[in-house]
Amino acid sequence: MLKSLTREELESEIECLRAALRRAGVAPVSSDERRRLADQAAPGQDTARQRAVFDSAVDFAIILTDLTGTITGWNSAAVHLTGWSAEEMFGQSVARIYTAQAQEDGRVDAEMQHAIEFGYASNERWHLRKDGQSIWVSCETMPLYSEKHAHLGFMTILRDRTKEHLDSRAMEETKERYRLAAKATNDAIWDWDLTANQVLWNDALADAYGHSLATSESTGDWWLQHIHPEDKQRIYNSIHAVIDGDGSAWSDEYRFQRSDGSYAEVLDRGHVIRGADGKALRLIGAMLDLTSRRKSETALRKSEERFRTIVETIETAFAIVEVKFDAEDRPVDYRFIEVNPAFEREAGVDLRDKWVTEYAPELEQFWFDTYGHVAKTREPLAFESYANTFERWFDVRAVPVGDPAERQIGVFFNDVTARRNAQERLMASEALAHENIERVQLALAAGAIIGTWHWHVPTDRFTVDKAFAEAFGLDPALGFKGLSLEQIIATVHPDDREGVIASIDDVIARGGAFSHQYRVKRTDERYYWIEANGRVELGADGTAQNFPGVLIDVEERRALMDERDRATAALRALNDTLEQRVAERTADLMQAEEKLRQSQKMEAVGQLTGGLAHDFNNLLAGISGSLEMMGLRIAQGRLGELEKYILTAQGASRRAAALTHRLLAFSRRQTLDPRPTDVNALLLGMTELIQRTVGPSITLETLGASELWPVKVDASQLENALLNLCINARDAMPDGGRITIETANRWLDREVARAHDLTEGQYLALSVTDTGFGMAPDVIAKAFDPFFTTKPIGHGTGLGLSMIYGFAKQSGGQARIHSEVGVGTTLTLYLPRYFGSVDAEREELYSNAVELSERGETILVVDDEPTIRMLLVEALSERGYSVIEAADSVAGLKVLRSDVHIDLLISDVGLPGGMNGRQMADAGRELRPGLKTLFITGYAANAAVGDGHLQPGMQVITKPFSVDALTTRVQELMAAE
Repeated sequence: MLKSLTREELESEIECLRAALRRAGVAPVSSDERRRLADQAAPGQDTARQRAVFDSAVDFAIILTDLTGTITGWNSAAVHLTGWSAEEMFGQSVARIYTAQAQEDGRVDAEMQHAIEFGYASNERWHLRKDGQSIWVSCETMPLYSEKHAHLGFMTILRDRTKEHLDSRAMEETKERYRLAAKATNDAIWDWDLTANQVLWNDALADAYGHSLATSESTGDWWLQHIHPEDKQRIYNSIHAVIDGDGSAWSDEYRFQRSDGSYAEVLDRGHVIRGADGKALRLIGAMLDLTSRRKSETALRKSEERFRTIVETIETAFAIVEVKFDAEDRPVDYRFIEVNPAFEREAGVDLRDKWVTEYAPELEQFWFDTYGHVAKTREPLAFESYANTFERWFDVRAVPVGDPAERQIGVFFNDVTARRNAQERLMASEALAHENIERVQLALAAGAIIGTWHWHVPTDRFTVDKAFAEAFGLDPALGFKGLSLEQIIATVHPDDREGVIASIDDVIARGGAFSHQYRVKRTDERYYWIEANGRVELGADGTAQNFPGVLIDVEERRALMDERDRATAALRALNDTLEQRVAERTADLMQAEEKLRQSQKMEAVGQLTGGLAHDFNNLLAGISGSLEMMGLRIAQGRLGELEKYILTAQGASRRAAALTHRLLAFSRRQTLDPRPTDVNALLLGMTELIQRTVGPSITLETLGASELWPVKVDASQLENALLNLCINARDAMPDGGRITIETANRWLDREVARAHDLTEGQYLALSVTDTGFGMAPDVIAKAFDPFFTTKPIGHGTGLGLSMIYGFAKQSGGQARIHSEVGVGTTLTLYLPRYFGSVDAEREELYSNAVELSERGETILVVDDEPTIRMLLVEALSERGYSVIEAADSVAGLKVLRSDVHIDLLISDVGLPGGMNGRQMADAGRELRPGLKTLFITGYAANAAVGDGHLQPGMQVITKPFSVDALTTRVQELMAAE
């Protein structure tokens, strides 16, 4: 029952509890009061009565401690509030329920000392539950004395105020509702900016009082000047008492001058909006004309009209119900005497003046018993229950109304079926997410991912995982409850803050993918470069709703960016109590759906981890097994059998390299080797491989356009993308079908290019069309998202289309999907036209390689890995080159500065010695202009060698690579002019 009391009623109940404790002889009172009670107390008061009072306070958590703060008493309400049982808490310090900050500030001892000095100590603050959750509690601590005035210890009374505390923070939400309410009402709504002394009025100022908004002075002084002289000082004092104090509400009556000189009797009331420091910033209120309402008949009529309007317009269903009882006074039926429109919408039928058994004869007895109990006892009830007859969940509040003899009650209820279903889905999803948590942690530990976040944009609420919070020195509990954008960007480098805000504003306005690199301060107080990747989901009205994403450590791959400043914005609004109830229920549902999406995302990451681990384990097993068998055969002298094991290990290595390239393509950080390419020739060379891959049940058709424009792309990556598209098409046609591969020249004008997210110009279009299942619009929208897949676990990582999309974007093009369910799918790659000719003399260049190597060119090899350096030296030496070795950038630069003749520099990008490979090569070119250079790298080479901008005579090759690929690249560089 105490849960439904107002704050004032609750404080009255606390006073009653204090009185009961006084009568029991354990009350916290002043010295005089203790002496008075000691004189009046009957001798022999027993502890049973004290225990009865202690245990009966079921709505108040009561904690008894000794003089040192050690817990000696713990009632049932304390168990319910904190989660700790009495057995767990007896003998523990009361500081256990305080937050770490409160303990550090010495609040426990301070409150006990304050209670001794003043008879009590009261406050409201966050406390801790056993499960680690924080709860907002009103707390009152009082000293306990014996009958002989000996100080026994302390009694602390706690009351859970979490909901009220959170509700108070939800009052500043939507400014648009205030504008609409001000426009629709007849009251003169005003908004007083106390800092600028500016007052904004709605149209009712002119309608009700005749003052033109265009000519009236919009200041607080103007308003005071139009108050009757006899009322002016009183109103000035009353309103400034609220503004200058700490109150939030103001209300008073006075006479306000109309434009014709007459005075209207008004009821004015306002609400103060304060800043973080408690200073009053704005006062928003409404002026109601009471002149025509002084007569009782008019006041009654308008009151009834207001009541009717509320009942008719509120979204909560409301009905007046008459309960029928049988001869034994048992509830057997009820009928709806009066219902509002919301009730009729919820019920779907007109039930006015009908007995419920006429409409739902199978309705559960629970509803009769519940409504009958309220009608008989006059005790209000609030509950949630499922109605089998209606197959829906209802949130119900039943209160007695009218004459008790009439057995009538008022019923408010809302259909909460959607929220309950969402909660059930959430529980199922969280259970699944729990199973994947270890795989998710392995994924985070194995890669460069720092952590994940989810931002609910309308409420500016960030939730972050534990890894994110620990990386930036945040409280994980606070990260779970929610942070604001301002708190999140507090660690951003000042020079980068403006750029981060601008990038966020841009993606929120347009929706879709987000990627931005900037510096943040980590827990070691140093700044590191990170990359934030995410996607903004837009609502039906085009506004941003959800913004999930991940943080990736790019410290070793990122250069400095231009300076930017940050900017923030906030919304404040006035929200009435009824709208607040609706908003709270909507927020609950949105939060449940948000957690569901978060769990699904974590499930996808787990799937990715499992798929990658499975693939790499298979590849490593093939390599390690082949090496073991090679060692065994060598020991046995069976050298003739080594070739098949060598081929097996080489094949597994190539597949491992392909998998890493897929991951780099997905991140759009792969190292590409773009060359002029004839796509028709490439397609012709792959037709037989594709046909074997898709199988005999699939008919393959290729349509190459005549005079097809060349493109400049990495041919091997294009082949990989085309093969993946055909495999996806095959999977969409398990019973067979047709795959059509087509090339065409496309000239995209400004409008078409903008629709395809491209620049205006000429493009080659490569399309793969199947006759499979097709994709629904919601699947198409997510098809290029990382980790998204429609295949079951173990049958795909969700990287295929992401890799293709990343390759197309990195090549200056785009990928687009057109699909119809039941008809098929077409995926088209748009690649920019290359204005040049395909090099037809490349084979001739390679045929002269032996002749070039016989000239005895000298190559400098710089690599800190001895095994790689050894392989490079042996492979190049066997082909007739003179090779010089260096293990770091210092040794390499020393050779470059010497008089030794060098024709080619081969260097790893990441080197010890103070300089990386690119810096060493640039320094060498200062002394040896035009020095031919081949860089070696194992990952995001674009960033490592200068965002992909190589000078003439420089090339890149990625690890792992074959010896033939290395020598081919060396021969090409040697032959180049």
